[in-house]
Amino acid sequence: MHPPFVELSPGQARLLHLAAQGLLHKPRRRPSHTLLEQAIARMQMLQIDTIHVVARSPYLVLFSRVGEYPASWLDDLLQGGRIAECWAHEACFVTAQDYPLHRAARSLRDNHWAMRRARRMHAEHAQSMRRLLEHVREHGPVRSSDFTRASRAAGTWWDWKPEKRWLEAWFALGELMVAQRDRFQRVYDLAEKVTARHAAGPSPADAAEARRQMLARSVLALGVARARWVGDYFRLGKATRDDMHDLHQSGEILPVRVRGWDQPAWIHRNHAELARRAAAGRLRATHTTLLSPFDPVIWDRTRVREMFGFNYTLECYVPAHRRRHGYFVLPLLHGGRLVGRLDAKAHRSEGVFEVRMIALEADVPPTPALVEALATAIDQCAHWHRTPKTVVTSGSRDLVKPLRAALRARD
Repeated sequence: MHPPFVELSPGQARLLHLAAQGLLHKPRRRPSHTLLEQAIARMQMLQIDTIHVVARSPYLVLFSRVGEYPASWLDDLLQGGRIAECWAHEACFVTAQDYPLHRAARSLRDNHWAMRRARRMHAEHAQSMRRLLEHVREHGPVRSSDFTRASRAAGTWWDWKPEKRWLEAWFALGELMVAQRDRFQRVYDLAEKVTARHAAGPSPADAAEARRQMLARSVLALGVARARWVGDYFRLGKATRDDMHDLHQSGEILPVRVRGWDQPAWIHRNHAELARRAAAGRLRATHTTLLSPFDPVIWDRTRVREMFGFNYTLECYVPAHRRRHGYFVLPLLHGGRLVGRLDAKAHRSEGVFEVRMIALEADVPPTPALVEALATAIDQCAHWHRTPKTVVTSGSRDLVKPLRAALRARD
């Protein structure tokens, strides 16, 4: 085993992870389009999800990092060619600078469900898909709503109209890209027309080089990582011992020791000084915020359990009578820890942000400082949703009463 660059406690490793993700400190600068773009670059990607009981996940992930910003700014970045959509961890926004990397890595995701589905769709409907592609080539950008549905059945992701399935297949196969969003609905255009707007970075020589770069970027985004966490970040499959050895030999990653971890850990060379500061106890967490279930900090349930001791399940896909915590539960970050969880719904027409459930972890007492910090974070999130009245419906008995009082003090 290579000698460790530094030795970290588990708490210091968490702080290094949060610093790499842009979640260690409260936002210090006024939000801007550039800060949003930089946040996406820091995470390497921004996962897309359509559930909107509160703000859709990509908007919420950015709010957690940059504070209150107009949601339209994310659409501006896409339409302006500063970010792009592609398959990465799942369907994600990435910076336009990084899009060539993802394009080069497309063959690495041959076993991803979206790619398997797209290839099957093309095999079964090649002629219809070609006609659709020619339609876009001749008439310009399209939305799925431009095509009528043969039946009156409500559409879901497994019950899309044929044209929607074909558009998504061409998107996965790389012939079409998302030129812009219209009220979050994708507007598709030819890939060459969309990328013409990009200030793109260099393209890797081949898929193998793309994979190597992505593994290194995974370590960079994670701050500190075990080898078994690295491959999942871009959904590349398991990172082997040889993968990590090669990255170490090239000087891109450095070994560190985390006390209590049974396997070596790694940092990116760009985080060498940050790791030294963490080991010296000079990183301090000051941020309290609500995290999306699709935040990079949360999306690997094994990693979040091993790093934070936080067991999380997304229960929106669980029958209501079997849910323990709620439909779309948001982990609560405070002081460098995941201290609890909150189920919320933004009643936009009434201007009400409803906290339907809030609970702290068993070992986290509801101290006045924590209650005040959570009230501030919830209040800020509610105002960003344009639902300034916050109602706490239920939760831990020892937390609900002081939290309601702290929120009333802000009215």
